[in-house]
Formats: sequence, C-alpha cells, structure tokens
Amino acid sequence: MELPQVASMATMPEAITIYEVGARDGLQNEKTVVPVEVKATFIRRLIDAGLETVELTSFVPPSWIPQLADATELMELLDDVGKGPKRPVLVPNERGLDNAIAAGVGAVAVFGSATETFARKNLNRSVDESLAMFAPVVSRAQEAGLWVRGYVSMCFGDPWEGPVPIAQVVDVCRKLMDLGCDQLSLGDTIGVATPGHVTALLAALDDKGIGSDRIGVHFHDTYGQALSNTVTALSHGIRVVDASTGGLGGCPYAKSATGNLATEDLVWMCRGLGIETGVDLEKLVETSVWMAEQLRRPSPSRVVKALAG
Repeated sequence: MELPQVASMATMPEAITIYEVGARDGLQNEKTVVPVEVKATFIRRLIDAGLETVELTSFVPPSWIPQLADATELMELLDDVGKGPKRPVLVPNERGLDNAIAAGVGAVAVFGSATETFARKNLNRSVDESLAMFAPVVSRAQEAGLWVRGYVSMCFGDPWEGPVPIAQVVDVCRKLMDLGCDQLSLGDTIGVATPGHVTALLAALDDKGIGSDRIGVHFHDTYGQALSNTVTALSHGIRVVDASTGGLGGCPYAKSATGNLATEDLVWMCRGLGIETGVDLEKLVETSVWMAEQLRRPSPSRVVKALAG
C-alpha cells in the first residue's frame, strides 16, 4: 500500500514496540465466552502479522473473569508459541503465579490501581493491601527468571473518584516499581486523558526516577483521544504502546471503559510518521475482520473499516 504518505516529525522515534493486549484485555470484556480454539488461532494470527509482544491471558479465578477461565487450556494449545518473555500473562496473586509457572510462561504482569475505589472493586483490597499482595508475586517471579510488568489503572481519572492527583498516581507507580517490576504500564482506564495531562504525569514520573525507557502507555479511546495522547507520549520518549487489535476491550469493573486504542489505527499512524512497528497492516486487518466474524459484530477500528470496506 502506498498510503499514508510518510512525513516524519523530529520528536518521533525510529521504532516502537507494540504491546498487544487484544487476546487478554480485549476478550475479557466480551459478553460471551470465546472458544479457546478461537483464542489460540487469534494469537497465532497476531504473531504471524508481526506483533512480537502479545499478552495471552489472565490466571485469575473463573468467578472473577469467566471469559478467561480457560487460561491453562489455552497455554497447552499454544505450546511453545505461548512461552518466552514476549508472551506475558496477567496474575493477581501467588496462586495465579503458581498456575502460570506450571503452564510454562516466561513473563507475568500484576494489575494495580492508582485509586482506592477501583482497587476495592477490582481486587477487593486497598491500594496498600494490593501492593502487599503483589510483593511476593514479583519477587518469586524474578527468582523464577520471569520478566515482570506492573499495570497501574485509573492514572488519569476514575469514574467514582473523579480527577486523580498526579502525585497520588506517581506514589503508587513508585511503590509498584520498587517491588522490582521491569516495566510500568500507565492505564487510562476510562479514556479521559488529554495530551497536557499525559505530559504532566510523565514529567512527574521522570522526577521520581521512573524514566520513559521503563514505561508503556495504555490508552482507551472513549473520547477519541488515544492517538493524540500516544503522539504526546512518544514525543516524551515513550517507546512501548499498548494496543488491541480491532479496538477490542474495556474493563469489566469500570463500565465507562470502552475499547482500547486499536492496533491498526496505531500502525497506520506510525506508518505515516515513518515509525517502524514490524507489523504487516494488511495481515492485521484480515485478522480483525476474521475476529469480528467470530464475535458477530464489526470492529470499531476506523482503519479496519476503511481498509476492509
């Protein structure tokens, strides 16, 4: 494809890593359970399209997220494709870690919150209690040679608490990273971030010793701001961007959280900016169209709609 025409910007990187969350964050919010064979095919297609980092599933109690109750079976189906430091899985506690290690994973992620209300709703614990629960998970994962990511949700606003002070977000981020996580993901869980707010938070994290080289950004597109926020983050030095193929996703515990930034929309923008992603956009669009057929609804990605007709 000849379009979009490439016009680079001085503040943009030469390449970024797309951290694909469609198979986990995308499918966990579906009203119906997607068959495990479909999930395995979806993941294999994502990898074939050039997405090297793919978050596979979550080892949580089935009562929490029934859509991901088949984590162990999925890992068995994926076999070696599901192993290694670029195939992370979400684990909430030590039991989840035990199951993940038994399944042969090479990377894990813990999922914290910048606000007390969401911590209670998501993990039935306070922020501090959640961090205490994560401490042995992170240390044991490190001892097992696993790569560890720490998510912080509600970094830019909370549907129950409203605006979240930047200092409060930074405090939680610092405590989570002090546990020993390799990477931090800043979650705009309900999609209310704007570029100025993104700049302010990243600058505040810099001041506390958490540089952009250790941060990924996770924007939702509720208000159509995900791409503008991403450009802002890239200008600040961020090189890891979370995205979900087809724009799938949300959060089962935050009803105002609509879909993630669509991977196709991100790749299209990067292609125009001359930023290398390693992704075959045509294959990715084909995968989104296929997945939309499995879910019996169209993809919300604008690039998918434009390219697939």
